[in-house]
Amino acid sequence: MLFVNYPKCSTCKKAEKWLKDHGVDYESRHIKEENPTEEELRRWIAASGLPVKRFFNTSGMLYREMGLKDRLADMSEDEQIALLATDGMLVKRPLLVTEDSVKVGFKEAEWSTLL
Repeated sequence: MLFVNYPKCSTCKKAEKWLKDHGVDYESRHIKEENPTEEELRRWIAASGLPVKRFFNTSGMLYREMGLKDRLADMSEDEQIALLATDGMLVKRPLLVTEDSVKVGFKEAEWSTLL
């Protein structure tokens, strides 16, 4: 299981505590230091069953600085994925990646069904 996170993020800290409290073995990956690739994002988006725009960190400073709220609608899915792959700070976190599913953001009830 892969836990993709930003260590300074309070939600990521809560999620990591939850994983530890539940005795879950996982590999941690710093989203800023090791940005998801386009190939990874394509696999994760498909496994999540969510639209690409749900993978954007809409509350992030970079998202706002780039004016993406208004720009995403005019971008193709391929363009959105390519953009996500340019900077980990654009990606919503944490991500919990298993062999057959991906959870975006931390929702305890959702994560409980995975484990």
